[in-house]
Amino acid sequence: MQPGAFQGREISDTGTAAALLGPALRALDHEEFHVLHLGAELGLIGHETYAIGSEGGVDVPLRALFRDALALESHALILAHNHPDGDPHPSMADKVVTRRIVDVARPLDIAVLDHLIFGGGAWTSFRKLGLI
Repeated sequence: MQPGAFQGREISDTGTAAALLGPALRALDHEEFHVLHLGAELGLIGHETYAIGSEGGVDVPLRALFRDALALESHALILAHNHPDGDPHPSMADKVVTRRIVDVARPLDIAVLDHLIFGGGAWTSFRKLGLI
């Protein structure tokens, strides 16, 4: 969980998160699921890759994600993954896993600020689509 050069950087909006995550996720030929862990002031305290999948999907290990969120004392999360086929629109599976994460996070007082999907040269925000 090394935020590296971006440690402490405030991630207060979707555009900042997209600029941070987009370059790496767009270049992949397989799906990866990443999470930005944010502290009380929305400063970056962790960036973790939770799953590496195939061209068509990825399984997100919720137990590991929330173990890390609690260990880091995360106050908020930004979820992100890529679609190697180039279509950044959320699939039904994307919606289901996002809802599961939001449902687990809520009683832990951890906000899920957004879920970004990168595909081709574009990206989609669950928050902007009204899905979170």
